[in-house]
Amino acid sequence: MDIVLFMKSALMGIVEGLTEFLPISSTGHLILADSLLDFARSTGADKAKVFEIAIQTGAIFAVILVYLQRVKDTVSGLFSDPKAQGFALNVLVGFLPAVVMGLAVGKAIKAHFFTATVVATTFILGGVIILIAERFAAQRPQQRVETVDDMSLMDALKVGVIQCLALIPGTSRSGATIIGGMLMGLSRKAATDFSFFLGIPTLIGAGVYSLYKDRALLSVDDLPLFSVGLVFAFVSAWLCVRWLIRYVSSHDFVPFAWYRIAFGIFILVSANMGWVTWAE
Repeated sequence: MDIVLFMKSALMGIVEGLTEFLPISSTGHLILADSLLDFARSTGADKAKVFEIAIQTGAIFAVILVYLQRVKDTVSGLFSDPKAQGFALNVLVGFLPAVVMGLAVGKAIKAHFFTATVVATTFILGGVIILIAERFAAQRPQQRVETVDDMSLMDALKVGVIQCLALIPGTSRSGATIIGGMLMGLSRKAATDFSFFLGIPTLIGAGVYSLYKDRALLSVDDLPLFSVGLVFAFVSAWLCVRWLIRYVSSHDFVPFAWYRIAFGIFILVSANMGWVTWAE
């Protein structure tokens, strides 16, 4: 048993859990953590990529736990409750664009977009967009959609299309869906809640697909390493989601915007100075 490698796995899981649902991009932070920990060299580059996708499943299990009652009510009401049926249909409609786009252009994006310039640019642009969205939100205190149950199919589809932007590294899936939803007239809480729910099929699907597609790279011996990362991603994500739900009830996302801008600048500086290897 390589204790150091297990500690690296735990740290990668913590980074994933803390950044997956904040509008700051887990991908950019995992690239940094990977470089600082030399994780890819320890496990193999291809296996490290599978690991980073697989542990997202642990993070999404945290969302399921936090929203367990809503998940139970939706599942139990699928054949009898119009509210549950409408909500489930909205999540499905929001999920489908990511499936289509991921299968269509996912390989090309992975091959050409995982560079310091792209990640830094998306971080900075994302921060600017958050500032714009919060400016609009301040000017329009009463939003068109107050809760996820008020969303129409078209609202769900638009958020789903916006989620596709997260295929570009550094964008942030949660950031794209939350801020995109706010720009469309969703309240901060509705946009955050729907982003969490939309992440359930999206991240589980991505994790299962990645494990199946790259199953030849894995063996039973990898199970402990992946399990450690998944468990730590679950715990840290559970704490983060609970905190974020409380945070959005009385705060805006402006601090995250400035963090994204500063982090994007750091990416450019660190890449140019050779401090961190940002290209995959």
